[in-house]
Amino acid sequence: MRGVKLIVPAIVLIGITVFQSLFIVQEISQAIVLQFGDPKKIVTKAGLNFKLPFIQNVVYLDKRILNLDNDPEEVIAADQKRLIVDAFARFKIVDPLKFYISVGNERVARSRLSTIINSRIRGVLGTQELATLLSTDRARQMQIIQSQVNEEAKNFGINIVDVRIKRADLPPANSEAIYKRMQTEREREAKEFRAQGAEIAQKIRSTADKDVTVILAQANKKSEIMKGEGDGERNKIFANAFGRDPQFFAFYRAMQAYEKALIGGETSLVLSPDSDFFKFFGKSIKPAVKR
Repeated sequence: MRGVKLIVPAIVLIGITVFQSLFIVQEISQAIVLQFGDPKKIVTKAGLNFKLPFIQNVVYLDKRILNLDNDPEEVIAADQKRLIVDAFARFKIVDPLKFYISVGNERVARSRLSTIINSRIRGVLGTQELATLLSTDRARQMQIIQSQVNEEAKNFGINIVDVRIKRADLPPANSEAIYKRMQTEREREAKEFRAQGAEIAQKIRSTADKDVTVILAQANKKSEIMKGEGDGERNKIFANAFGRDPQFFAFYRAMQAYEKALIGGETSLVLSPDSDFFKFFGKSIKPAVKR
């Protein structure tokens, strides 16, 4: 009975010893085995591992790419314009031993990285004018910042995967001033476009008026030519008719004269009864006065 009482504590002690000797590293983690605070072994592969019970303990570090959100930082550009920059970074622990010795844990690492990133953002963006920071050239500036931050992060066993600016806003006072300047510029451009449009419209109208004048002149010219050709043809017909029947032609010309003289008008004619003008009216025609 006494032996049984001794066996049970022994089994419990052995179980505790075995439990303290084993540790599991997940796929997303890496581990450092410490003995009285000193690193003794680095484990980067997932699986079951062993350590000395009671005198060794394990510190786990994340093996994934981690995100770091910085607090918004005010940056003064080279032209003394102020800009509120909200940046973030992505990093990975690539040297667990150096990481543990230099910063100890992830919380301290984030604080150190945040300070470094803000410092490098102010240093790099402070050498550029505001217009450059708001243009597509900003990507090149961020590459420079990432390179500089990465150089310092290597001392912590960290690799900087990416540094980006989420937002870059102007302070309220600057935003209002820039908005007014942009509004003035847009109004100036609108006036220029309207003036150019009016100039083009005037050119189009002038061209159209010129084309109308040319078309009318050509039409009148063609009309006069056709009229002249018609008159020539008429005269030709009259000449032929005169050659064939001079009396009929004389009668026709007299009828035309009667039409012009006797229809409308305010002119008074005083003629002799035996005038040639009335030779086709016969002897019974008396002289008449046309008013």
